[in-house]
Amino acid sequence: MPIADLLAESLTLWRECATTFTAPGREYTPAEQSANEAHLAQSGEALRTHIPRPDASDADREKSHAFIASAFVRFARSALSLEDRHATLLLDGGFARIGPALDKQARRFDPQITDADILQACRNAWTACGLQSLYGQPMDLTPAIFAYSMLYPYSDNYLDDPSLSGDDKLAFRRNFRRRLSGEPVPATNSCEEAAWRLVALIESQYTRAEHPRIFESLLDIHHAQEQSLRLVRGCLDPLPLLFAKGGASVLADAYLAAGSLSACEARFAFIWGVLLQLGDDLQDVAEDLEGGAMTLFTEAAGRGTLDELTNRTFHFARRAMTIMEQLDSRETSLKELIERSSFSLLIRAAGKNRERYSESYIATLQSYSPLLFDSAVGPRTLAAVFPNLRGAE
Repeated sequence: MPIADLLAESLTLWRECATTFTAPGREYTPAEQSANEAHLAQSGEALRTHIPRPDASDADREKSHAFIASAFVRFARSALSLEDRHATLLLDGGFARIGPALDKQARRFDPQITDADILQACRNAWTACGLQSLYGQPMDLTPAIFAYSMLYPYSDNYLDDPSLSGDDKLAFRRNFRRRLSGEPVPATNSCEEAAWRLVALIESQYTRAEHPRIFESLLDIHHAQEQSLRLVRGCLDPLPLLFAKGGASVLADAYLAAGSLSACEARFAFIWGVLLQLGDDLQDVAEDLEGGAMTLFTEAAGRGTLDELTNRTFHFARRAMTIMEQLDSRETSLKELIERSSFSLLIRAAGKNRERYSESYIATLQSYSPLLFDSAVGPRTLAAVFPNLRGAE
């Protein structure tokens, strides 16, 4: 299914969504919220003693990751209303193995890599491996998923480096596009050398002749990211560019996870990617306003509260979950987990930016959060304790 058609469909779905409030899940009583906060605080204290040192051995890191995964599942079962089948999926269904596997491979690939870069890569790997399972594939950190998850920490760090000139960054983007297209471009710096090695890993699993759509999807996300850079200057309508960026990112995950996609699988991946992009943009609205970046949420914040835009986003999330239900997949527990985590992402993001909402709206939304918005134990603490939750930081 061409990316232009997927983008057009997602824009149509968005414009059809209402701006009235829709309940984003189950409600929590103040007593439940207080109990969940106490549980999280206790878990955080215990986990601080299990954070691996930078010089920790592989065996010690694996033990630490296993403890953290187990602690997260215990917390999630009580605080996020997960049932045993959801907890089993997180702990025994493959997800708990992804972080340690990526951590080990990343440090072998680059002994100088930072924990922050590994965390960024891990969040993408969780998304891709979740799609593997959803699409009927065994959950596994394949060479292609590892490589794609690692590509953007390297390219983002290079493009964010203030010591580099605009010409240097433009040359990197141009060379990166050529390498993704299959051209034998010589690496001119250490970042390009690492990125080219990662592209080669993808090529080692999927040949260009047999899987052209995979490499087209990588070019799609590269093009979308280049276009989104123009939003900082505020010269374009942000809606299609932001939707293309979010949708193309997860669509690439889906192709790398499954090799090929049905029309319904492609539709869900793209629209779920848009939803995750919206969640990230809501979470980062304060930083984006300060940095001059243009998103739907920075635009709305300049006009008033974020109440109606957030309502529309909740309705869009329901549309995305409806498409997920159409997938030919028996992974009912995983579908439920994706739905709950998607709404949780939006609720946490709104709670982080509660000063940008009307008092009545944030009071209503508060009742759907397992944790109090104005508590010392809030979204940032949740991220610090359980950093694998996408969008929590």
